[in-house]
Amino acid sequence: MQRLIRPSVLPGNEPSWWLQEALAAEPDVRVLPSLEGNVETDVAILGGGYTGLWTALLLRERVPQLRIAVLESEVCGAGASGKNGGFVHGYWHGIAKFANNFGDDAALEIARLGSRAQDAIRAFCTSGGRDVWWRENGIIKIACSPAQDASIERTIATTRRFGVTDKAIPLTPEEVQQHCRSPRFRAGVWMTEAATVQPARLARALRRAALERNIQIYEDTPAGDVRVGTPHTIVTPRGSLRAHEVVLALNAALTSRPDLQPRMMNFSSYMVITEPVPHLLEKIGWTNGEGLDDARMFVHYFRTTHDGRVAMGSGSGPIDFNGNLARTTTDEASAARAETALRRLLPDLDDARVTHSWGGPIDVSGDGLPFFGTLRPGGLHFGCGYSGHGVNPTWIGGKILASLVLREDNEWTRSFFCRRRVPMFPPEPFRTVAGRLVRASIIRCEEAEEDEERPPVFAQIGAALPKIFGVRVGTR
Repeated sequence: MQRLIRPSVLPGNEPSWWLQEALAAEPDVRVLPSLEGNVETDVAILGGGYTGLWTALLLRERVPQLRIAVLESEVCGAGASGKNGGFVHGYWHGIAKFANNFGDDAALEIARLGSRAQDAIRAFCTSGGRDVWWRENGIIKIACSPAQDASIERTIATTRRFGVTDKAIPLTPEEVQQHCRSPRFRAGVWMTEAATVQPARLARALRRAALERNIQIYEDTPAGDVRVGTPHTIVTPRGSLRAHEVVLALNAALTSRPDLQPRMMNFSSYMVITEPVPHLLEKIGWTNGEGLDDARMFVHYFRTTHDGRVAMGSGSGPIDFNGNLARTTTDEASAARAETALRRLLPDLDDARVTHSWGGPIDVSGDGLPFFGTLRPGGLHFGCGYSGHGVNPTWIGGKILASLVLREDNEWTRSFFCRRRVPMFPPEPFRTVAGRLVRASIIRCEEAEEDEERPPVFAQIGAALPKIFGVRVGTR
């Protein structure tokens, strides 16, 4: 059984390194005024992250005269949009799983919409002099144990069957080593339609673009009750916002809503980042900016920064109970797993000092894809369930939510993200008890497999529970 190292830096004491770096790079950084008094607008968007800001920008593009207001509880980029790994890729990465779960036609539709999102995000990031560290050198998915080989093979086989071999290029173990040398790396697949970005800089760039287009943003303004009516009223600490159209772009926070909770639950992910170590990156040959991840279910994802740091993430954080997000940002064991993975997968970086650690919730839907819709009696639109894969699909979310606000029937509102029925999780406390059992079992199995040992029988049984009960998430 793997032994976790004590994390060098405990999570939860400060913002993510991404947000600290992004704010330090802004010449005119300031917190926008909070909402005070009673304000009216045409469209109110709750959440100043990727989903909310893309929705605002796409609405402004479609209907320039709309009055649009965005409410953000902290500052734009403080939530998941400024904490994630900054991997920007569509759905070719999971094409084998989607084909198995939803059928070939739906899988191809999902992946092609992701390609359109990739094109749009690339255009935004590479125009207007925006310095968001866009690097489009692909992401390499690597098997780091014999048990992970099958996942690589399924991805390659599915893209071949679909005739899209340019999206997933097989790599031998020797070819993987040419990208990044590690004794843990086996064969891999190079997912070509992928990039990395500084995630908080992207969030801040979207914020600037929104302000330039006369979109009103209120920061330091947490949304309280949403009182349904004509118009709807959002209560804030020092006032209220009234609008006929409201967009709920709050991601994991929406798990506390009884009308959305049955179809989503919150896992969490943690990251650590090192001091700049360009000399060590030269030593292992990891100098082209490719993103890397392994083929675990609770994936390790890692990438470099412009100044030669290495960021390592682990998707194995704790599961919340009934929408309570407290443990999703302060779990020491999850930070330890991320740093342990850094030392294990890249042993030549043992001398690299970890300087920052942070974590955050992941809103996981019942089938691993985001879902969107309008709540009764109307005018209250939502988007959530990104399931740890949110940079690229939030643009899709913006297109869908803008279309819902405008009451349009189009390819976005008819897409698979809207028309399917999302599976439901069991009610509390069963969902959390079962989720934590399955999580612990999968962690135990994957750790044993990385040591090339047979997982304990009890862990194999626990890890198989989702498949036994026909659940589409939490499966290996």
